Amino acid sequence: MPLSDQLGLLNVFRYLTFRTAGAVLTALLLSLWLGPRFIEMLRRLSIGQNIREVGPKTHQVKAGTPTMGGLLILFALLVPTLLWARLDNPLVWIAMATTLGFGAVGFLDDYLKVRRGRNLGLTARAKLLGQVLV
Repeated sequence: MPLSDQLGLLNVFRYLTFRTAGAVLTALLLSLWLGPRFIEMLRRLSIGQNIREVGPKTHQVKAGTPTMGGLLILFALLVPTLLWARLDNPLVWIAMATTLGFGAVGFLDDYLKVRRGRNLGLTARAKLLGQVLV
């Protein structure tokens, strides 16, 4: 006998709106809690944006801006999905795999920028190819 039959209040977990609100709140709290720590860690590791010296002066203020923030976004998206979504639905797994695929393309682009020490990550063609393959 399901626990929700014994405790009627637990039926709210069957409602899509309740689970959606729970996932949104979880993502918000994770972002607010981990965001500043993650950004500080990226600054300590000197994982920042490289700006071309020949570019406009207004772009120079972006120098050192932490990059790879997409990792935090992926984490704040996937954890609530795993906690609140109906994991017996194959569409949930397809959406998560697609999200991870696009995240991998973005990570590779940022990683190459940091590794090369220049503002040149993946070429536009390589990004498009990666996205099409996903």
